[in-house]
Amino acid sequence: MQYRVLVYIAFLIWTGFCFAGNPHPAVEQVKTPNILILSVDTLRSDRLSAYGYERPTSPNIDRLLARGLRFERARTVEPLTAPACISMLTALYPHEHGSSRNGVPMLPDLSSLPKLLRAQGYATAAFVSNWTLRTKLTGLGEHFDHYGEVFTRKRWFGMLLSEATAEDISENAATWLNHRDREKPFLLWAHYSEPHAPYRFHRKFAGRLGIPKQEKATQSDRYDTEIAFTDHQIQLLLDRLEEEGVIDDTLIVFLSDHGESLGEHRYWGHGRNLYEPCLRIPMGLIWPGVIEPGTVYRAPAMNLDIPPTLLGLMNMPIPHHYRGFDWSAVIRGNSPPPTTRTTYHQAHRGAVQSLKAAERGRRRGLLEVGILSGGVKESLRVRSQTLRLFDLENDAAELANLAPRKSKPSKALETWALEVERGLNQASENDLHLADEDLEMLRSLGYID
Repeated sequence: MQYRVLVYIAFLIWTGFCFAGNPHPAVEQVKTPNILILSVDTLRSDRLSAYGYERPTSPNIDRLLARGLRFERARTVEPLTAPACISMLTALYPHEHGSSRNGVPMLPDLSSLPKLLRAQGYATAAFVSNWTLRTKLTGLGEHFDHYGEVFTRKRWFGMLLSEATAEDISENAATWLNHRDREKPFLLWAHYSEPHAPYRFHRKFAGRLGIPKQEKATQSDRYDTEIAFTDHQIQLLLDRLEEEGVIDDTLIVFLSDHGESLGEHRYWGHGRNLYEPCLRIPMGLIWPGVIEPGTVYRAPAMNLDIPPTLLGLMNMPIPHHYRGFDWSAVIRGNSPPPTTRTTYHQAHRGAVQSLKAAERGRRRGLLEVGILSGGVKESLRVRSQTLRLFDLENDAAELANLAPRKSKPSKALETWALEVERGLNQASENDLHLADEDLEMLRSLGYID
């Protein structure tokens, strides 16, 4: 008996030597990439040349997206900055991560993409320029080794709102890259504020876009010059990766947090409805040698898909509670793009308005819930119980509401609405203490009526 035990131990040692360093044959070895997330605030997909816009607003972004995968029909889970960005990092819906409104922080101790990668030895950093992303208002600081709040300029006509320009974000991110621990792979998130209101006019780019003098430029024209300015600054950051010799080893994510209504449905801004101008976002993935250049997916995608897809591409475990879709098998050619997918969306009031408890702001902030399946969008205005039904394939501008008057929502939408409200009610009731400065900033941004 003792002899057989010794033989068995020897066999285990021998097999350990034979298979040391060899992964399971079903799991492909993947080189650990650096990860760069480039998010642009309030950017509509249909204002980028890559998505068919006639003005050359985004030559650098266009070239970036052409190097990899572009999602033709990507949407945000919620058209507000903080909730959308937190969903992008946690793969949770706003009613689950808790930050359903600007100024209402996410629940503490949640899992996230940066936390998971940090546990795998990544150096993690974020640089944000939108006031609503301050860690005091979001709780995002605990998810990164370094959380840079870049509020160095006053974008609002030189008077209001200490934020930053795209130039500041690229400079801060480049400085961090230069001083990072080069023994570790990195996750770097850079969030650019433009083209968020007030739509500043950038004379340097107006001529290229065929925009008249500043005094004749419309709000829409100014919005386009903001995109062109940001596009230029993003390229400067990409140039730094090129100079560092790491761009080919970097998995780049490009997307916006939400879109912007530029007068459609008599509305300027974002956040308070689920019309397409606010929901549709540009989104792409670039990873040389892994993602085929020039790839375009037309199946529905969401910002929720980013964490599971990145983890899937790196053959890392994906938390079971993640809500997004993992595109990695599709990207590798092991699975076709989904032919049917239902996506779920929600809209809330812009921001809390007082020093009341956060849970009160969560519970009272829900404005609209919606689902989209097979090109048909159904949404419900919560207070008025007004139902909206649009056939997006034949009515992209959402002009003809197909829902009969006083009709009731479908069972699927009713279930979604109940799930969202239940989640908001169950969210943490931690007190939220907003300083007067924070309230003024959120009010000036248009998030408080």
